[in-house]
Amino acid sequence: MQIYNTLTRRKEAFTPREAGRVSMYVCGMTVYDYCHLGHARVMVAFDVITRYLRARGYDVNYVRNITDIDDKILRRAEENGESINALTDRMIEAMHEDEGRLGVQRPDHEPRATRHVDDITAMIQTLIDKGYAYAADNGDVYYRVRRFAEYGKLNNRDPDEMRAGARVDVEEHKEDPLDFVLWKAAKPGEAEWPSPWGPGRPGWHIECSAMSTCCLGETFDIHGGGPDLTFPHHENEIAQSEAATGKTYVNTWMHAGAVRVQHEKMSKSLGNFFTIRDVLEHHDPEVVRYLLVASHYRSPINYAPDSLADARKSLERFYNALDGVDLENAAAGQVDERFDARFTEAMDDDFNTAEALSVLFDLAREVNRARREAPEQAMALAAELKRLGGVLGLLQQVPADFLKGGAGELPLGEDEIQARISERAEAKQARDFARADAIRDELAALGIVLKDSREGTSWVFEAPGE
Repeated sequence: MQIYNTLTRRKEAFTPREAGRVSMYVCGMTVYDYCHLGHARVMVAFDVITRYLRARGYDVNYVRNITDIDDKILRRAEENGESINALTDRMIEAMHEDEGRLGVQRPDHEPRATRHVDDITAMIQTLIDKGYAYAADNGDVYYRVRRFAEYGKLNNRDPDEMRAGARVDVEEHKEDPLDFVLWKAAKPGEAEWPSPWGPGRPGWHIECSAMSTCCLGETFDIHGGGPDLTFPHHENEIAQSEAATGKTYVNTWMHAGAVRVQHEKMSKSLGNFFTIRDVLEHHDPEVVRYLLVASHYRSPINYAPDSLADARKSLERFYNALDGVDLENAAAGQVDERFDARFTEAMDDDFNTAEALSVLFDLAREVNRARREAPEQAMALAAELKRLGGVLGLLQQVPADFLKGGAGELPLGEDEIQARISERAEAKQARDFARADAIRDELAALGIVLKDSREGTSWVFEAPGE
């Protein structure tokens, strides 16, 4: 198995520290608002990676943290007139709802920053004792960036070319403008925790260093996150953790690609910012998941109406192949092992989901061929299609339900649709073909497409505009 390592900027053979076991930490959400499409990309990407590692036989310990104390959280809670805990608990529940609808399995552990303050302060004290951090006269604690000789190695940048980044304030209390905060002294009325340097709260970067170490140890296999986290967040994590422990922090760094909307960066100021629940109001969750899976996890994704329409059509091809096939008796047939081998080869190559899906399309074509020529083989092929789709978190719905679902609500009730189909059958029996065609066209105009076969007439819903 080859995985692209952001640190070395190349694909490397993946060898976990402990045979058969994988330790993985992914930076999670700051829970002050609903999750957006960028969050969905990271959720789904590492869900697929976890699913595949487990399918390959690895025992995966997947940790994804929750940042539940942060400047944005403090501001939002104050704006809403609610407590920090009320806000974060509500947003965590919403996050779990969103990821559940997208078919994202829960991580094994979800450490919350507020529950690891003792671990965080202990790590900060270790950094102070080793000379990598210092307490300022205002109660803040800062990390000495230039004290860590390898600072910048993840992003291949020289510290002299850097500026303090996101969530790092340049203040007069710093020894150097590049130094970043580990502990923030509490302002009047703010949430606070006791520490050797006075009441305050953790800085963002130190939270992940402490939580990952507590959950996975001083060195672990994989650290992942979104594309915007390489600098400064992950660079700072490396500096903190390796200075504190004297050991390699992470062996493989992985970063998902960005989500763009109509080829532009997603931004509230541009009016193209979408939460997950915004999107799921209008589109089947599996269609959205397919869009996120169809591109390699490191590639950028373009979110647009036509891209979702294409995603739905692709899923319809799979579900049409599965529809009506008796999967319960699939053992009666034989499956050519080349499909599993090709799928594994694709996913072993840095989790190449785009290539893995091309294998599924070939498999769907074989299902359709076998349905005509070898029904028992079709059952086995369809079961294999569903199994491999499941590794990607796809194709687990009842085919007929998905095909009738579409994007949006049915314009007619199912009983009414069946009544119109019966009326059309009666018209055809009476050789009133003009009336039969009119009924078909009326239903088609509503997005209800009829499919005639020897077994009778079935239908699927294709929402207008798809």
